[in-house]
Amino acid sequence: MQAREGFFGAAYELRGQPDIDQHTLDRLEDSLAWFRQNLAVPPRFNLSRSKGFYRKQTTQGLSWFKPTATDHLARAYDLAALLGRHGHHVEVMKSSRLGYVVYEDEYQIIAEPFSDTATR
Repeated sequence: MQAREGFFGAAYELRGQPDIDQHTLDRLEDSLAWFRQNLAVPPRFNLSRSKGFYRKQTTQGLSWFKPTATDHLARAYDLAALLGRHGHHVEVMKSSRLGYVVYEDEYQIIAEPFSDTATR
């Protein structure tokens, strides 16, 4: 079973659809631009440090917003609502056992899930 697609992936997918209306495209671009300016892209999404790790089929870390990232969460909920209006179901997941932390900053944690971490 494969892990679900993240909402950023769904947003970029929607943005690339040829029949998207200009209002939706403008809202998507605004939201994605905000995240690009206000959320770091982690340098890695798995624990492997071996050469060529990015080519290997390894468990990918999942991105989680910290509960204190209120601006980010508000923007994420707005983006999720926009995606929902265009056929992308976005489910909010919460967990106190994220997994093995790969990256962490003020707003987010990237963690390779434990076997019992809800990811599907």
